[in-house]
Amino acid sequence: MSNIRVAESAGFCFGVKRAIEMAYEAIGVEPKLYSYGQLIHNKTVTDDLASKGLEIVENLDGLTEGTLLIRSHGVGKALYDEAEAKGLKILDGTCPFVKKIHNIVHDKLAEGLGIIIVGDGTHPEVIGINGWCENAAVILEDEEAAKTKEIPEKEKYAVVVQTTFRQAKFDKILEILQDRGVNMEVHNTICSATEKRQTEAEELSKTVDKMIVIGGKNSSNTQKLVEICAKNCGNTVHIETICDLVLNNFGKDDKIGITAGASTPPAIIKEVVVTMSEALENAVQNLGGSEEATFEQMLEESLVTLHTGDVVKGTVIQVVNEEVSVNLGFKSDGIIARGEFSSDPTVIPSKTVQPGDEIEVFVVRVNDGDGNVMLSRKRIEAQKGIEEIEAAYNDKAVVTGTVTNVVKGGLIAVVNGVNVFIPSSQVSNRFIEDLSVFNGQELEFNIIEVDRVKRRFIGGRKALVEQEIAAKRAALFETIQAGSRVNGTVSRLTDFGAFVDLGGVDGLIHISEMSWGRISNPKEVLKEGQEVEVFVLDVDKEKGKISLSLKDADKNPWKLAAEKYAVGSIVEGKVVRMVPFGAFVELEPGVDGLVHISQIANKHVVKPEDELKVGEIINVKVLEVNPEQKKISLSKRQADAPVEEAPAEEAATEE
Repeated sequence: MSNIRVAESAGFCFGVKRAIEMAYEAIGVEPKLYSYGQLIHNKTVTDDLASKGLEIVENLDGLTEGTLLIRSHGVGKALYDEAEAKGLKILDGTCPFVKKIHNIVHDKLAEGLGIIIVGDGTHPEVIGINGWCENAAVILEDEEAAKTKEIPEKEKYAVVVQTTFRQAKFDKILEILQDRGVNMEVHNTICSATEKRQTEAEELSKTVDKMIVIGGKNSSNTQKLVEICAKNCGNTVHIETICDLVLNNFGKDDKIGITAGASTPPAIIKEVVVTMSEALENAVQNLGGSEEATFEQMLEESLVTLHTGDVVKGTVIQVVNEEVSVNLGFKSDGIIARGEFSSDPTVIPSKTVQPGDEIEVFVVRVNDGDGNVMLSRKRIEAQKGIEEIEAAYNDKAVVTGTVTNVVKGGLIAVVNGVNVFIPSSQVSNRFIEDLSVFNGQELEFNIIEVDRVKRRFIGGRKALVEQEIAAKRAALFETIQAGSRVNGTVSRLTDFGAFVDLGGVDGLIHISEMSWGRISNPKEVLKEGQEVEVFVLDVDKEKGKISLSLKDADKNPWKLAAEKYAVGSIVEGKVVRMVPFGAFVELEPGVDGLVHISQIANKHVVKPEDELKVGEIINVKVLEVNPEQKKISLSKRQADAPVEEAPAEEAATEE
């Protein structure tokens, strides 16, 4: 009986699968959907997506609207900038492993390091990586390039590698660079799934008579699999679909191995396995038959009751690195990735479920490419959450959500597992420049728009905030009185004063009420967010206005002015202001006196500026004090007058 073995890691990789899922989810939702290059090196999937409305573009020329889906290979920063400038919406399907490389080269270049990329310079992934370091990287495709290519002198290089590159080959290139004396920090960015797929293919090809590699003819990672298998198994064939398979080349006693590239859908792999199993089974029956179950039968028996889209119950086996393994009672265990556990990023799986817990899950994929069933708990949350949101919309009820992201134009809040968009105009009853202050906060709001087909849910806080403010305003105006002291927070500064939040209602401190001394700008005294104690000067309930002051009446310097500045005394002061009829002199903060132009000097003064300058310290004689009117008359002329000498006769008499 023929032995057919399928590599566990054959088929779709995480990144490709994610991009394909994004495409199918966007079809019908986005009016105009484009992909920048082919999402996948598989004609069956590409044709199906095209028939459903996905248009492939190689550049953005002529595009002015629509949604651009970035494939898992990723693209350079310049394309994002161009798309944004054209007003295109972006769905980023870049593989997280590739996105990590983008961040590394971008950050390391900013730190002053040179960049070396090990990989195929013509491959879209490498081209995209280079686009995140200003296309300034040294690209090494093989060992020969590592030996001969010019590497400009740099204090240090950061080395990254194409995700599908072979580890052994990468290690040899690193040895060469080390021998050349390149000072480098190495980032091994080979995708673990790629390495696992290649390792499995290598081991499997050593144990079989014939090897089948399924995948696109233009697929880089598939070509590497073919190369690896051919070294160990001379009878290695590369096919794209079952149509390329010549069954006559396989005998009933052959040991056959099957693997597939990252762009090969599970359905194509299954079709090859089933077709070969049927053909070889018929060959056995023609030779006398066999009661052994076929590979297809065993496969179908294990999967017959499990389908994509099913909602089933399972038992938690373990939680490792926040990835939850679930026993479904089927051939393969299910896996809930961290990102599929909950829409709330603050939820930690290991603190939510324990081994032995029974949970309800949604089947995303029967085979995730690694032989596991891909599950989601988040989608069940979302389904229930949508129903609750619709009920809240119909009942005009208030919901509570946690802000998980600040995006262009507003906030994203999660309500029962569902993302709700709150436009910036609906976040509050006034414009808020920096929305990042809400990130991570729990907010209450109403649902103001629901479109279940497009999964579009919009929330609004504006009306709710206005209601809260109205209630707080009414409560405050019932209790606040002129003459009282209250605490508040400076909410806004202007040229003429400061607004203070007294608990939902703002009162105004005019600049003249900020200090007994002279100030030119409120920022000299206060800053936004500062806690202050203020005095209530006036309350106008009809106009909704409250006048406040920072000046303590008990510390009014005019109360002691008559005693401190007795008539006839000579005191020191600072010239602070000129007027046509004289100069004002500050005796202390809050107490100014006037030196009339006639009292400036013992001569005729045309302009005060001819004799005095602002900021000058002078001696003055107190002529008159009126605390009630806050007026003090001063004389520089009399303070400067020399003491007259006594007549000679009087002096002699005194002696």
